[in-house]
Amino acid sequence: MAIFVELVGWIGALLILGAYILVSTGRLSGDSAAFQWMNAMGATFFVLNTWWHGAIPSMVLNIIWGCIGFTALWRISRRKGPGGQ
Repeated sequence: MAIFVELVGWIGALLILGAYILVSTGRLSGDSAAFQWMNAMGATFFVLNTWWHGAIPSMVLNIIWGCIGFTALWRISRRKGPGGQ
């Protein structure tokens, strides 16, 4: 189980770092669904990892980070309307 939690934590780190790099280099837009998915899932993976390690401040930060990302995704989906338009 410990190896799984560490793997999930590293995947979360790579998702968030990758999202930041892609936005910083102009390959993704900050309001794109891809950027928000990478951040939201990375934060979700971090929540599991930080909970496992008892890092409560980091866990709370990542819960908030994930909520921001999933809220942005919800807004993006509403903006596209029915049928993804």
